[in-house]
Order: sequence, then structure tokens, then C-alpha cells
Amino acid sequence: MMRKQSGRRSQTQSDRKRGRYIQSRPANGKADDLAFDATIRAASPFQKTRQEFEENDVAFSVRREDYQRKVRVRRTSNLILFLVDASWSMAVAERMAATKGAILSLLTDAYQRRDRVGLIVFQKDRASLVLPPTNSVQLAQRALVDIPIGGKTPLSAGLHMAYQVLKREKILHPDVLPLLIILTDGAGNVAMEGGSPQKESHQIAEQIAKDDVRSVVINMEHEAFDQGLAQTLADHLNAPCYTLRELRSETLYRAVQKEIYQGPGGSA
Repeated sequence: MMRKQSGRRSQTQSDRKRGRYIQSRPANGKADDLAFDATIRAASPFQKTRQEFEENDVAFSVRREDYQRKVRVRRTSNLILFLVDASWSMAVAERMAATKGAILSLLTDAYQRRDRVGLIVFQKDRASLVLPPTNSVQLAQRALVDIPIGGKTPLSAGLHMAYQVLKREKILHPDVLPLLIILTDGAGNVAMEGGSPQKESHQIAEQIAKDDVRSVVINMEHEAFDQGLAQTLADHLNAPCYTLRELRSETLYRAVQKEIYQGPGGSA
């Protein structure tokens, strides 16, 4: 993954001439950002042969095929986007309290790290971007005061909005590593375009996975009533699925932190 701008939490390869030099690779004849040590090592085995056949009397012969380019890594920032089921299908008050607590904890932690956090909720027949991606604790506190709850479960609408937000953020901030956290029981019962709500949500989930977006599904269904729908959604996202028996803000916060540090390119 090639990133252009810097951050402070995760590490990713950079195609700019900045960042920590960690290794080298063949430059295919290009002479920009050469790794001189590796280039000399690549040319060394051929010095005797070249001295015999080359007309130019040089102390050390380097050809374009010897060029080795530096591989650099830089710190990059994260975007954590929460997608939360706000229907009556689960314990809404408990879930929302944990989500709000986790968001504020992440924002406090992200203040010095350039990370940003956003929140989408879905209920009735629509999804709402309650908190656009931000690193402002004050904005988050104001946005999280009153969140609409109740009604049916338009899971596909929520996934669709999350996908659009992530695509927009990728254009605006190509350096950011997105992480989608979905809190749901996976039981979507409202489709955007008719047909099967579950099939529609799974198709959108597959598109999110196709775009290499890291996702995590947190199954909020009670263990006694779990039909495996959250796990099925996670399978379509190519994502892990967690079951939190005790939903607390610190538990959710730790789960998200784990994914940030262990995800592709992640580094503590």
C-alpha cells in the first residue's frame, strides 16, 4: 500500500523520498532515491568481469541493472468509522452508551495521533451520518447527545452510506487507513431497492471487502437468540466477528485498538 502523507500511529510504505529506509528492492533502471549501499552490493560480484571487458578504466563499475531503490516506511493516520444499529432489535440504550464511550475514548487517544472517528446510525428506513469524520472531542460530544433510535433495521442503507463515506474520505485523504466497525445483530429487514434485505446488504458488504477496507463486526445479539447473521455478514466483509457478552465502552475501545494495531500496516 503506497501512502503519500504522514501520520503517527500506523506504519505504511511510502513512495516519497521521506520516511525511514528499511530495505531495498530492484529499481528497474530508475535512478531516483537510490539505496547506494545495496546498489554497491549488487554490482560487487561483477567487478572482475567488467574490468576485463570494459574500455573505461574505472575504479568501480555500476550499471543501471545494479540500481537498488530504497523502501521506506512512514507513520500514517487511521479513520475509524462506526456503523451502529439503532433499531429496536437489540438493547439500544446499552449499545449506544458503549458506542459513545468508545468514540470519546478513541478521540481522546487520537488527539495527538491525527486519527479521526466518525459515526453512522441506521434505523427505521434510513441511515444518518451523526458524526462526520473528525478529531474534535468537542464536536463529537455535541453530535452524540441526541441520536435517533427505534424502528426497523435498514442494514443495507447503513452499509451503503458507510461505503460512500469511506470512498469520499479515500479521495480527500489518500494517506488514511480506514477501519469500519459495525455493531449489529446482522438482521437487516429493510431493502433500499426492494428484494431481499439480507441479499442486498451482503452484496454491499462484498463491495466494501473488494475495496480492501478493513472491517470488524461486533455481534450485539443475545447469545440465546443468535442465528449467526452477524457472522454471515462478517464473512461477506472478510472481517472478524466479535461477541461481547458484557458491552462496556472500555471493552469496545480495546477491541478497536486491537484491530488498529494488528491490522495491515499497523504498528504500535
